[in-house]
Amino acid sequence: MALSGEVESVGKDVKKFKKGDQVFGSTEFGMGSHAEYTCVTETGLLATRPASMTHEEAATLYFGANTSLSFLNKGNIQSGQKVLIYGASGSLGTAAVQLAKYFGAEVTGDCSISNFDLVKSLGADKVIDYIKEDFSENNKTYDIIYDTVGKSPFSDCLRSLQKEGYYLRAVHLTLLSILRGLWTGLISRRKVIGGIASTKDEDLIFLRELFESGKIKAVIDKRYPLEQIAEAHRYIEKGHKKGNVVITVVPDDKT
Repeated sequence: MALSGEVESVGKDVKKFKKGDQVFGSTEFGMGSHAEYTCVTETGLLATRPASMTHEEAATLYFGANTSLSFLNKGNIQSGQKVLIYGASGSLGTAAVQLAKYFGAEVTGDCSISNFDLVKSLGADKVIDYIKEDFSENNKTYDIIYDTVGKSPFSDCLRSLQKEGYYLRAVHLTLLSILRGLWTGLISRRKVIGGIASTKDEDLIFLRELFESGKIKAVIDKRYPLEQIAEAHRYIEKGHKKGNVVITVVPDDKT
């Protein structure tokens, strides 16, 4: 879904973009971004790409940063809050750490010890090694727990939430999770939110401005040419990537 590239041609009624514009965004549920050419609508999720941002960097903003921005907004993130990012070293996690810090939160990242330096460099105040330490047993509570990978223990997360806290899951909720979330809302003031991120052009523009001002950056683990996309998927499926993996159709220095 995520893409960055150059507008090759436009329909006769298109006003927002013109041939030659550098853009980034999403094909949305039309998919098809792993290709040399793709077709999107003028009213879709697209924004112009600034010269200071490479295509590779721009492509990461839609999925990682845009998704995390959506969920943190759903969690009503506020300055001074305590936020736990579960899976802090992945695409969503690395963006979430930076965004939560931008909003003024105290951020704890939960990840493997091999990724401590990365997560700290992005602004995390504290880092927990999920292999050696269970965050739910350290007697600490959080205003927001954001699970970026869909593997956090439901009951433990609720136990670690403040009374009016938000448990955010950036994955499709199972029927059981939905029912447990509804029940949680009935018996307490804690909220469980999951499913699909909401997306809009204004968010892409906001993220672009944060990037240009140095408030956030793209974390790219590996780059693969389109011809090696199968190898890229094999690498991702190992579950150990740091930040994003990007597919390069045409190298930036040749566009």
